Amino acid sequence: MTLYAITIFLSAFLLFQVQPLIAKIILPWFGGSAAVWAAAMLFFQLVLLAGYAYSHAAIRYLRPKSQAMVHGALLLVSCALLPILPNPAWKPTGSGDPTLRILGLLAATIGLPYFLLSSTSPLLQAWYVRKSGSGMPYRLFALSNFGSMLALISFPFLVEPQLTSREQAFSWSGAYILFAALCAFAAWASRHGKVQITAESESAGRPSLAQLTLWVALAACASILLVSITNHLSQNVAPIPFLWVVPLALYLLTFIFAFESDRIYQRWLFLPLLIPALGGMAYLIWADSGNLHIKKLIPGFCAGLFVCCMVCHGELARRRPAPSHLTLFYLMVSLGGAIGGMFVAFVAPHVFNSYLELQVGLGMCAVLAMVVLWGVRIPKLGPWPLGIAAAVATGVLISYMGMSQYNEVKGFRLMERNFYGVLHVRDDKLDKYNERVLLHGTINHGEQVLNDELRYTPTSYYGIHSGVGRAVRAKQALGPARVGVIGLGAGVLSTYGRQGDYFRIYEINPLVERIAQTEFSFYPHSAADKKILLGDARLTLERQEAQNFDILAVDAFSSDAIPIHLLTREALALYFRHLKPDGILALHVSNRYLDLIPVCARGAQEFDKVAMVVSDEGDEADYLSSSTWVLLAAQPELFHGEMFKDADITPGKSSTKFRTWTDDYSNIFQILKLD
Repeated sequence: MTLYAITIFLSAFLLFQVQPLIAKIILPWFGGSAAVWAAAMLFFQLVLLAGYAYSHAAIRYLRPKSQAMVHGALLLVSCALLPILPNPAWKPTGSGDPTLRILGLLAATIGLPYFLLSSTSPLLQAWYVRKSGSGMPYRLFALSNFGSMLALISFPFLVEPQLTSREQAFSWSGAYILFAALCAFAAWASRHGKVQITAESESAGRPSLAQLTLWVALAACASILLVSITNHLSQNVAPIPFLWVVPLALYLLTFIFAFESDRIYQRWLFLPLLIPALGGMAYLIWADSGNLHIKKLIPGFCAGLFVCCMVCHGELARRRPAPSHLTLFYLMVSLGGAIGGMFVAFVAPHVFNSYLELQVGLGMCAVLAMVVLWGVRIPKLGPWPLGIAAAVATGVLISYMGMSQYNEVKGFRLMERNFYGVLHVRDDKLDKYNERVLLHGTINHGEQVLNDELRYTPTSYYGIHSGVGRAVRAKQALGPARVGVIGLGAGVLSTYGRQGDYFRIYEINPLVERIAQTEFSFYPHSAADKKILLGDARLTLERQEAQNFDILAVDAFSSDAIPIHLLTREALALYFRHLKPDGILALHVSNRYLDLIPVCARGAQEFDKVAMVVSDEGDEADYLSSSTWVLLAAQPELFHGEMFKDADITPGKSSTKFRTWTDDYSNIFQILKLD
């Protein structure tokens, strides 16, 4: 059994180590969006399904020797495709939905190796049963999930901080060659066996359609909750491996607990816990719109996810079949996971105009709990009370979520969604004037006073006393200014544009461009020579000749999530290539959860620039929000002029121990605001 155990463990480790590895490499190519991980998860689940289907078909239709020969040949071909470094030709050239491009990129880069890794656990378990003649090898399934969880936990804490992305890819490729050798040896060793796994056991009838459906539904529910909760956290903190792997590790931990021993999952414990878990997460969805703190948000959702997945996977384990239907069981579980991933990545963005997939997952979990409890007998009370109680609790939960969602959206003028997120436009009636606000998630991305007197006055984070407002006015005082802006929002910064000024705005989301041009009038009214360039800002700037900007403002941080690739050393080098020698780089760092000032200050040191932090408390009466901007420039005297005399301006500081962020390295833990 040792050979099978080692091979299964290594395959699972590599299977889940490559997920954050490859996703982080391609993240900058697609705008750093949280949806990149959702698309990657969909790919992983689809290929996992294909791997399980292959293993099921191989065991059912091929002779043992043929299985060994086919699998060995595929392993040999997959090794020829190493190392797993994506081809830059896959970088996007436009601003459309890149989901299919991401799927194609991943298929070309890691498709066959991932497919073979996916097939390993069910295939080797079936080979082990055939060779040894023993019963259910479900402990090997638990070992597989333990290897997966170890891979996920080790990536953000050990692998990512120590190795560059290129080193990670080559190290993974070397380990894959070792796996291929072990797997080929296991295939050859099990080409003759005592038991044919395809022979139907007399005592194990074929699973019914109802049982197959429940297997798929339980797996799909857990998958929907996993991906939607990960999305929710990534959208509001940062799309980083840590926030990808923690929920996934908890998901896998429940698999381990459920299949390692029948004693761990106890209905009397976990089904009652499901009530506060579902209710608590429903509350967190509503409370997060009021800026709930990260210390409550992450633990709350992770605890809720653990309980829900424990119920889903525990009920799956209670319904696992005899070894003769082992690969069919894995195939149905994988199908459910793929359906869940497909729903979140493909269906939800095209069907919903808001983030409703998490609510759907919570409601589905409650309904499934009702299904498994329906008819469960309680001594002296009969078979119905538990099912009725579950039905009532399910109705209450779904009603609460429905009312909360209705109350949230009823005041919006417009609500639309695409790959890059959900955008809302809301009209507010205030004491003096009415205003129109653009929201991405819960974060204000610009507002406009609807009264003619103040209609074109800069508002929110971009007022005349903000860091970027002072920088633009300082340059305009010297003559016509060339201004670059990364992130359009409502178009507030374009209102600074005067006759003779040159404004180039880089925006990745075509929906933002349409809203800024139709729902707000800042950009259409600007007198500058202006243009919106759709596509990822870094990729667009890489293709452009030097723009000689006087100011380049980086304000592309949707919600509180930050595209890390816009703050790395490589990004700063690109920005300074497009700035004049006396130009100013303005970085918007207002954030509920992350202190980005040390990142910017350390980057400034790399390029011998000064970093000045300009804070503005704002004034609600003047439609101004509190903001923090970091201004980077080569000449300190730029900040001694008239425009900065009354500013709250301080030097940006970074510890000598703070490592410069690069495309290969970033450390989100160093900058978390835990107070």
